Amino acid sequence: MANDIEIAHKAQIKHINEIASILGIKEDDLIHYGKYKAKIPLHLIDLDKVKQHKLILVSAISPTPAGEGKTTVSIGLSQALNKIGKKTTVVLREPSMGPVFGIKGGATGGGYSQVLPMEDINLHFTGDFGAIEKAHNLLSAMIDNNIQNKKSNLNIDPRTVQWKRVMDMNDRSLRKIIVGLGGTMSGVPRETGFDIVAASEVMAILCLSNDLIDLKQKLGNIFIGYTYDKKPIYARDLKANGAMAALLKDAINPNLVQTIEGTPAIIHGGPFANIAQGTNSIIATRMGLTFSDYVVTEAGFGFDLGAEKFFDIKCRYGNLNPKAVVLVATVRALKYHGGKSLKEINNADTEALKKGIENLEKHIENMKQFQVCPCVAINKFTNDTEEEINIIKNKCKEMGVAVAVADVWANGGNGAIELAEMVSKIADQCTGNFKPMYEWEWTIEKKIETIAKKIYGAMHVDFTAKAKKDIEKINTLGLDKLPVCIAKTQKSLSDNPELLGRPKDFVVTVREIEIASGAGFIIPITGEIMRMPGLPEHPVAETMDIDENGSTTGLF
Repeated sequence: MANDIEIAHKAQIKHINEIASILGIKEDDLIHYGKYKAKIPLHLIDLDKVKQHKLILVSAISPTPAGEGKTTVSIGLSQALNKIGKKTTVVLREPSMGPVFGIKGGATGGGYSQVLPMEDINLHFTGDFGAIEKAHNLLSAMIDNNIQNKKSNLNIDPRTVQWKRVMDMNDRSLRKIIVGLGGTMSGVPRETGFDIVAASEVMAILCLSNDLIDLKQKLGNIFIGYTYDKKPIYARDLKANGAMAALLKDAINPNLVQTIEGTPAIIHGGPFANIAQGTNSIIATRMGLTFSDYVVTEAGFGFDLGAEKFFDIKCRYGNLNPKAVVLVATVRALKYHGGKSLKEINNADTEALKKGIENLEKHIENMKQFQVCPCVAINKFTNDTEEEINIIKNKCKEMGVAVAVADVWANGGNGAIELAEMVSKIADQCTGNFKPMYEWEWTIEKKIETIAKKIYGAMHVDFTAKAKKDIEKINTLGLDKLPVCIAKTQKSLSDNPELLGRPKDFVVTVREIEIASGAGFIIPITGEIMRMPGLPEHPVAETMDIDENGSTTGLF
């Protein structure tokens, strides 16, 4: 059987002008990046049309090494919706290049539910990540330059500066570094480090901005640290936000590409979901809703992370109202949650499945708490038995949730016709508005405790002395009314990655709380969160290659 990149290479990819014409976008309105990629200018967004059309969110159970295929299902569903006569665009995040070279090998869907050109999207694409990297690092350089300049500095206390540098590569050696070595002409020595670009606050800001002016203002709101006399310093105090926004003037425009079946795909931004909001940009979602009757989008990792942040942060900032939510599950992943090892998940085991299905059950309960119109997609693998699939179906029926099998890797849109008919019916009939999990006006502690107890299922939340001190600082800065974007492991509903399935009676520990005032949220840190991944023992980069014709191999 052909692998993803072989399937992609055989696909008959269309000129991007043809894809734009499906949406009703004129060729002259596109900003071309070759034959198969283009940016769409912001002025084409029509907020009246955005309100008229239907947004469908795709989320998933807690992710496992067995894979759930949320992106693949999102793409397959959008293709199927078009096949049944529903004008649909899929709107996704851009892949982070570091993980592509590490473990992932690619993040553009799979099989016959991919976005193309997959090599470009997985690597440099249209340069958005590079622009975000440059804007972020410009602020880093201006901070150190201000500390170095003794005549006209802001009196910044370097010990309070939390702003690091970023690069879009997995490089564990850069997690903690010392800058400013080499004498008085080389800066003031201080400890800092590197994060990956997807973890940058600039990435989060880009994805929550309405337009270029809003972006510039949000960049100016980035909290830097304090002066020696305890005065807070923001990026606007360094006069950095104008130049940062100038570097992002092209990156703010969403990218138009296509699926393997010619469905329009808008791909823009890529914040991590275990640190930031984990969804594509508000701008991209609005662009899709301007030109399509239906938009399929996704939220990173499980429903407890990406979807919760999608509702409580993105939808509220962007005034978005999803009409259907699809929860993706696989037999393999649920068996893993039930205690089966990766070597055994291909073997039929109804007992492990019944044990692991508690994870699905909790996520369905969470969907209902937001008062959205839910359904479940079973992403089918060849080793799944009919008995195992029926166990999941019966659990969904027991909980009053519609369910359909999707076989989109092998069959593309044809493998999701039943799912598309079910989802479009739900979206058409849904008349309600989602209910946020909390109100922004609540105290920081109450907001965190509400998510931990209602969404994760925690018994209690413990705040360390450092976290309590951070709350005092946030209150003093007047930032306590911002939403919370909890940083937590994606592998478990709890803050302990070892607790699979549906853990109970656990305590969530908030170690510290970071400020992302530019993005417009605060970040309670639970557990160990990695912002600069490392490469595995044998990274995918070892198997990548390119031939004399420029054809890439090794991506998947």
